[in-house]
Amino acid sequence: MRENDRRRFIKQSVLGTLGTILSTEVVFAIPEGYKPLFFDNDRDALKGKSAEMVVLNDRPWNVEAPAHLLDDAVTPAEKMFIRNNGIVPETIDVNGWTLTINGESAKNKKVYTLEDLKKKFKPYTYQLTLECGGNGRAGYFPSTAGNQWTNGGISCAEWTGVRLRDILEDAGIKDDAVYIGYYGKDIHPSREPGKVVISRGVPLKKALEDESLIAWVMNGKDIPVVHGYPLRLVIGGWPASVSGKWLHTISIRNKVHDGPKMTGKSYKVPINPVEPGVDPPEDQFRIIESMPVKSLITYPQTGAMLDFGKTLALRGHAWAGDLEVKQLEVSIDFGATWQKAKLQAPKNRLAWQHWTAEVQFPKKGYYEVWAKATDSKGVSQPMVMPQWNPEGYINNSCHRIAIKVV
Repeated sequence: MRENDRRRFIKQSVLGTLGTILSTEVVFAIPEGYKPLFFDNDRDALKGKSAEMVVLNDRPWNVEAPAHLLDDAVTPAEKMFIRNNGIVPETIDVNGWTLTINGESAKNKKVYTLEDLKKKFKPYTYQLTLECGGNGRAGYFPSTAGNQWTNGGISCAEWTGVRLRDILEDAGIKDDAVYIGYYGKDIHPSREPGKVVISRGVPLKKALEDESLIAWVMNGKDIPVVHGYPLRLVIGGWPASVSGKWLHTISIRNKVHDGPKMTGKSYKVPINPVEPGVDPPEDQFRIIESMPVKSLITYPQTGAMLDFGKTLALRGHAWAGDLEVKQLEVSIDFGATWQKAKLQAPKNRLAWQHWTAEVQFPKKGYYEVWAKATDSKGVSQPMVMPQWNPEGYINNSCHRIAIKVV
């Protein structure tokens, strides 16, 4: 059989098999070398998710929520964004799952089962804000490479687990320790055995905070598989990429962790301001740590119609990395004037804060409602695009919605 005939036969066989499995016709020809999503082990990533979620990428899964979908005080699983770097583990043996603590700066290597973690250590519960480092990337000009997140790569769920500090101290921390790094069981897109897709970490000081958790519960239930079941590192206020999913190892390091996505320009921004479009050398970048102050309008949905003379009730959330938000303001005249909103205190440190406001419009017409948060150090969101960076990270410009008064 000639090579072209052999390939055609294989392709027809695959299409026929797929059609049989799905009990339906495969309408369009599948490109040669393309693996249908049906055969992906993580094809159920969107199972249980709201139909309004927006898929930015399916290899690996990157999915965000429209702003209005994030109106809940605590983000439910069906509305939580997905940022995967690899493929969801194909098999998860809960009974055999272990967490290993090792590294140059660990006094002892320790291995814990899930039962060990649950029985030997005190559990804690916190609401923690997790935001993708690239959230807002679509707002940069010139545009940058990467998934074009708008504003929906943010969540604040309730996590339950043990303090990372308690586990590290149980293993013992040497005096030269400066960093921790995590390892998860996600599969590299190449499917090369043993190849790590992402292994990030944080300075020891951040790891030892009360709110840094090794969690197995989210919103009172087992963590959904796509969000890291059965064990996840959860570190609020910093890029969500430091909150490793499918956690199996934490290394205590005597240097800045150097796993995949810690080196190069991943999750880094230029040390000095750069001209849009300029990409400095690698040694001119710093690691992103605490996320910047930011806010979101979750009600009403952009494009809402309002009868003239009626008051518009607004609400949303605000957050500021390691800090607290001290003020939230709204504007209906493109930032010419601002009105203070009612801002609630966070449920706990590193949780987002809820805000409400009421506005009235002077006459019929088109308006934009803007929200601007200010953190506890007096730093406010920029009204337009902040300092450009070549990777498109940490865009915290003001969120705005369109309103038509009729």
